[in-house]
Amino acid sequence: MEKLKYILRLLIAVLAGSIVGATINMSIILLQPLTIPLPEGTDVSNMDSLAKAMPNFQIKHFVMPFLAHALGTLVGAFVASIISKNSKQISALIIGGIFLMGGIDMVRQLPSPVWFNILDLVGAYFPMAIMGYYFSIIALNKVSR
Repeated sequence: MEKLKYILRLLIAVLAGSIVGATINMSIILLQPLTIPLPEGTDVSNMDSLAKAMPNFQIKHFVMPFLAHALGTLVGAFVASIISKNSKQISALIIGGIFLMGGIDMVRQLPSPVWFNILDLVGAYFPMAIMGYYFSIIALNKVSR
């Protein structure tokens, strides 16, 4: 029974972290045109439109996608770690892995520059998941004082 509670709590933590992280990710992506205008006719909700516009992207156009991936993973891992009772680090790393799989899928679908793919895959997922875990430890320590 104790093992079942552990697994159930871990699943709930990962599900909640995934939902919150994905919501943050998509919100930032959808807000990009308001902050850093994209090349004319680019629709961020359409993969074909993004793929066609990608050769016209400048470095500034990659800031928001990186932030979306990094902050979505960071907050998702934080939420999962807060919810998870006995497996905080595991839940954060699972979030990092889930979001990394999404990042790899995006690399396969969009013809983005190699430098961005490396930066994104190396810097936006597991480092942010670990940071989310550490932030949860800090937050829980402040609450328990």
